[in-house]
Amino acid sequence: MMGHTHAMTGAIAWLGLAPPLAALPLLNESSRFIETGIMATAISPAELIAGAIICAGAAMLPDLDHPSATIAQTFGPVTWVLSKAVCWISGGHRGATHSLAFAAALGFGTHWLANTYPIGRDIVVVLLIGLALRAIGVGIPGNKMGSALINIGLTAGLYAVFLSLQVGYAWLGLAVGIGCLIHVVGDCMTERGCPVLWPLGAKFVLPWKIGIKTGKKFEQKILAPILSVAIIGLLFWRLAPA
Repeated sequence: MMGHTHAMTGAIAWLGLAPPLAALPLLNESSRFIETGIMATAISPAELIAGAIICAGAAMLPDLDHPSATIAQTFGPVTWVLSKAVCWISGGHRGATHSLAFAAALGFGTHWLANTYPIGRDIVVVLLIGLALRAIGVGIPGNKMGSALINIGLTAGLYAVFLSLQVGYAWLGLAVGIGCLIHVVGDCMTERGCPVLWPLGAKFVLPWKIGIKTGKKFEQKILAPILSVAIIGLLFWRLAPA
């Protein structure tokens, strides 16, 4: 699947799953009170929107194993080097990063990082905002450096908005895990499949697969508009006054 498809499905997954999961101890622990000064029992509207953006970015993380992909140019040389390292460690595109193990490891790892090292949490948040923006096409076609600079500026602006709204990040690990998992599910709907049970090498394709071909007419002309409408609908539903 293309980047914007992964990003949109990540946002949809978060908007659909986050409110029902708000009662989990993961989302109501003391770190949230320390960050905001407010002991919340549900995800706020600001956190819902921030989480949708961050989960959209997390849905791009498995594709950091592809250094030639557009997403690897998000922050210029920084994300390109990161992508090269991920590619080497994971054994190439659609290797270890496209598995349940990767989704679980990043979800729990990010949760631990967010509650242990605030600077590490902030770096992850900035990276994921940038990946989400790049996935939906923010940038200048054919101009890698210009695109990276625009992305950096918009990412900084969004992060500043999140700070001003006192967004807490006790849910960050959950958003990352969901985003990575929805990416794997999406790629299992394509003809190539994914090594879901890595380190086992077998590629899995969903039994009800529709044989999506990356970048072809169905994905761009039909699936993308449907996902866009779903995001708008979920936002109205979740943010509507009770």
